[in-house]
Amino acid sequence: MLKFNQFMLALAFIGGSAVAQASEESITFGGVTYGSTSDKISKSNNLNRNLNTPNADGIIGKDGTWGVRLGQQNQDNRYYASYDNVSGSHNGLKLRQENLLGSYDAFMPVGPSTQLFGGGTLGFTKLTQESRGSSRDTGMGYAAGLQAGVLQQVAQNVSVELGYRYLRSNASTEVSPHGQPKAGSLKLNSSAQTYLAANYNF
Repeated sequence: MLKFNQFMLALAFIGGSAVAQASEESITFGGVTYGSTSDKISKSNNLNRNLNTPNADGIIGKDGTWGVRLGQQNQDNRYYASYDNVSGSHNGLKLRQENLLGSYDAFMPVGPSTQLFGGGTLGFTKLTQESRGSSRDTGMGYAAGLQAGVLQQVAQNVSVELGYRYLRSNASTEVSPHGQPKAGSLKLNSSAQTYLAANYNF
């Protein structure tokens, strides 16, 4: 319960910071995202020994990722808070990754209704081990990275975008089969996500 409360407080802090930095000429926008995430995960020596060296990078590998976002933007840049959720399983191991992020993007127009964007992201990652036959375990860590893509205005208040985001993290979790000692631990090193987003300006 404490970890969940910390997670929600972090969301409120990041979202408030993003809105506070936006200028008076900015407009509010919200959106949804869907894409594909692949993770790089390191394993402890104990986990390799006890579970016969499983392929941890395949646990979350090109798995469907959904998200929501809220922020403010003007003609030059945008600030926004976002939440992403992805899960995957491989070799009997299942992980869920949740990202709570605050991001900044700068715009570069390339046409009347098309802009390139690029920027940075800071936030938190929650990594949960949900493998069948093992006790559920959750860990949190930082998230920091970069993103870039193209934003296309399709109506007065509607835009779509194609983006790529790379994050580094140190979130970790443990694997403990029911009725047995801890088998070892998993640590998230990085995430790569390609996504599509639909945004609406309020």
